[in-house]
Amino acid sequence: MINPFVPMINQVLPEPQASLLAGILWGVKTQIPKGLYQDLITTGTVHMMAISGQNISILIEVVSKVFLPLGRKIAIVLTLLTIGMFVALVGLSASVIRAAIMGSLVLISTFLGRKQWSLYSLIITASIMLIVKPDWISDVSFQLSFLASLGIILFGSHLQEKTSGIREETVREIKISLRTTLTASLFTLPVIFFQFRQISLVSPLANLAIGWIITPVMILGLILSLTGILSTVLAYLVGMILWVPLTYIVFIVTLLARIPSAAVSF
Repeated sequence: MINPFVPMINQVLPEPQASLLAGILWGVKTQIPKGLYQDLITTGTVHMMAISGQNISILIEVVSKVFLPLGRKIAIVLTLLTIGMFVALVGLSASVIRAAIMGSLVLISTFLGRKQWSLYSLIITASIMLIVKPDWISDVSFQLSFLASLGIILFGSHLQEKTSGIREETVREIKISLRTTLTASLFTLPVIFFQFRQISLVSPLANLAIGWIITPVMILGLILSLTGILSTVLAYLVGMILWVPLTYIVFIVTLLARIPSAAVSF
């Protein structure tokens, strides 16, 4: 299934910003320049390009807060419906469905505040998946989804009511976004190591530098995708804003990848 929003992204953004956004938002990796993709591997940030538990969890974090004023029960239902729509747009592949299921468990545990229940549910769900298809145990997407979800359940921030004051709320949201990204990145590190046979020594610095900006990029990317349906002019305006954080990510990744011995191969 061809994602209908990727052509719009390619139309309003230059390269490599367009391919970077398509990878972060929709998991499309085919058009990413080889040099940039290698830099993402070197800096331990290539997990941004996979539709895994981390991506879904960030989406959940954003959407759930939008619906939270309507009440927790309504918010959880509407957020789950949004996840379903997102999965349909990305494509009904096994990896995306697995990520959506595991991400939904994180959502439910966040609203209920029951970390232990969510942990058991995650383990049971993963076990059932492996019983249905044992080959998934070696699937990288399955591993990323499980480990990212596990990390967020154990150490991620829990959804809370908004604080008073725009400044305090902004700071709190940045901290939550950064903590979620770093937690998922830490737990997916073993998979990245075994998959690419290297350890990125700059990975903590790279994820710290760009982790806080992934959520705003996803929000703006979704806005761009939706406004593109209504008006190309509006999409270009959003694209102009998006160009700044995307260029920042490219700059940081490229800069850190050039550091001598940025990654050690085995």
